This record gives sequence, C-alpha cells and structure tokens, in this order.
Amino acid sequence: MNITILTYGSRGDVQPFVPLSVGLMNRGHNVTLAAPARFKNLVEENKIIFVPLAGDIEDLSRKLNDSGYNFIKQMNELRNHAIEIGADIFRQTEIASQNADLIIHTFAHAVGAHTLAREKNIPDIHIQTFPMFTPTGDYPNITMPNFRNRFLNRLSHMVSKKLFFLSAQIGFEQVRRKAKLPKRKLFIPFDENPLHFQTPILCAWSPSILPASTDWSYPQIHVTGYYFFPLNDSYSPSPELDSFLKAGKPPICISFGSMVNKDAKRIDEIVRESLRQTNNRGIILSGWGSVQHESTNDLLYIESAPHDWLLPKCRMIIHHGGAGTTSAGLRAGIPNIVVPFTADQPFWGGRVYAVGAGPKPILVKHLSVERLVNAIVQAESDVIRRRAQVIGQDMRGEDGVENAIRLIESYVNELGIRVKN
Repeated sequence: MNITILTYGSRGDVQPFVPLSVGLMNRGHNVTLAAPARFKNLVEENKIIFVPLAGDIEDLSRKLNDSGYNFIKQMNELRNHAIEIGADIFRQTEIASQNADLIIHTFAHAVGAHTLAREKNIPDIHIQTFPMFTPTGDYPNITMPNFRNRFLNRLSHMVSKKLFFLSAQIGFEQVRRKAKLPKRKLFIPFDENPLHFQTPILCAWSPSILPASTDWSYPQIHVTGYYFFPLNDSYSPSPELDSFLKAGKPPICISFGSMVNKDAKRIDEIVRESLRQTNNRGIILSGWGSVQHESTNDLLYIESAPHDWLLPKCRMIIHHGGAGTTSAGLRAGIPNIVVPFTADQPFWGGRVYAVGAGPKPILVKHLSVERLVNAIVQAESDVIRRRAQVIGQDMRGEDGVENAIRLIESYVNELGIRVKN
C-alpha cells in the first residue's frame, strides 16, 4: 500500500510519525512523509521518502508563544501562517500524495488532506497528538480552563471545532485569490454519516495519561498509545555530556524544546537560581531557545540529546508540556514539572498533575524562583516519584506503533480497497 503522511509543526509534531513510518515500511508498505523542510535529516536518516513543506516553523513558534493561551489569537496566527505559505503547501501535498492509496494527516492538514482524499476517492485517517476534534464532557478544549461542567466542556469542543473549520474555509479562499488558484470545494472530515469513507481518528497518546472518553459520539476513535521507537541504549554521548553525568548525582533535565520566547533570558535565570537553591545539578537542552552559558560542574548547556537515552539518567524533567516531551518524560518514569507556554501545553501539564506524575503546572507568565523551587520540592516527594515510576512502566509496556498499524490495515481491509504494492 502506498501511504502518504502529512504533518506540520515543531519536532513534537513530526517525531512520532518517524517510528510509525518505519513500522509501516517493515510491514511492506511504501511511505512518503511530508513535513517542514528543517526535518529532512530526521526523516531521511530512517530511509523514509521525504517531501519538504514550506514555512518557517521557528517563526511560527515565536508567534504562537506571543499569543499565549488565547485560542482565538492562536488560530489567527495559524491562519496567517497558512495563508502566507498556502499555495506552496497545496502544491507540495499534492506531489506527496500523487500515488497514495491512503492519506494520513494531522491537525494542520485536517481539511486540506481530507479534501484531497475525497478528490482522489481514497480513504484518509486522522492522527492527533492532542484532543481537538473529539467533543467530550470529560475535559474542555485544550486552550480553555476546566469549566467543571460537562455541558460547557463539551460545548467548548464543539465551538472550537466549528471555528477551526470556518477559519480553514476563509483561509483557503484568501490563498486561492492571492495565488489565483481555481475554485475548490472543501470537505470537512468527521461527519457521522459521510458520503465518502468515514475518517477514523487515532489518538496518539497513552491511556495512562488520558483514557478514551465514554461520551465520544463519533464512532471511529481509538486511543493507540504513543508512537516510539523501541528503547535503545546505543547512543554515544559527547565526552562533555558523558563526563557531566558521571561527575555527580543525577541531574534535573530542563527542556523547552521548540519554544522561542521573548522572555528566554528571564526564564533561564529563574531555572539557574532554582537549581542552586534546591542543590540540584542541571542539564539544559537549549533547543530553539538558543540561551547558552558556559557550563560548570553543576550545570551543562547542550542543544539536544535523545530523550529516551538521557531522561532515565535524570532525577526529573522540567519542560514546556509539548506532547512529545510530555510523552518522553512520562515514559522515562521520572517526575515531570510542566511550565506551559502556549497551545496544548497547559492541557498536558494538567494531565501530568491529574495522574500524579508531577506538581501543578506553572504557566510561563507566572514562573518565578519561589514557584519553581516549590515545584521541585514537591516533585522530589516519594508519592510523585512512585506514581511517575508506575506510569512509566505502564507506558513502556504499550506498543502504540503496532496498535496504530493494526487499526490502519484493518480499516483499509474493511473497505475492501484494492491497493498497490
């Protein structure tokens, strides 16, 4: 089967689809993965066909950070970004899907990819790394506070879903006129009685942190577990990292991943002082944040290191709450302190707290030395540490990639679609 996967965003939006692609390829399928151009090496080093997509993801990250926790502002930034690169994206996704028997897509591609599948008369599957198109009363839309009312929680999902689809339609029309593209009818996925193949939703997270909701009305929703490669301890660290880990007690890892924040210097100073006051060593993964200081015996700055190798060697992790970093921190079985910046991050910080794997999240705008010191002290408690270990053990026993592949193949087989090998 020829499968095209369309995703967009930061590393956390791309990383899960690399092990999924490899798993599908090991089953004999041909996979093409389309993602932002900066992830070319990540994808191609795993022998996956890669189609680069336009757009400056670092710039988008900066704008989303500046929009904070406001859903409307976030949607506006996403729409403006999409309008700017929309004509290129349409062309690139069509190239990526040219020979596809099945299109798999994520949040940013939901409408465009489903429309393309309808036009090609092939099935599509939606994979989400955060709950977006699955209304429930269990929790609100990811950018909103818990209303403590099931009706209002569900309503927040329904409103945000309609706003997303409306924004997609308005944005496409602006792109079409700007680029002088022909008119095109857009199709919205997730109809309960579709004329086309019904679009299943695979939820790429662990039921240990967010179980399936009992009031999901859409019939084709499955919680598969996270998509990881098997744990691999063969990574060879730099001499600097190796020496640091051997030089003292296990450090706290600080990783704000792809977040580009105008207050990066203030955040760094708070982290450094909090580590000093709690007598902890720290490894700071600078990522796109680019704040760097000279390393000491107690503090090491490096750009990145594989989470699955590094985190089990750390005592806890402080991070932004992105889906990818949250999954890695929980899988490692260590306490997680979440400092959300934007988008779905407050939601995952709330889930970490709800399952007992970390203290209450601290919004980045409220971050202070006092608050972070208190969070570190709480995270070092036996209760949180034991709970984190249990969740980590549960997650290491899950096989999200295998579950997803089984559902993907079952769906296509049920449709009786003849596919090309």
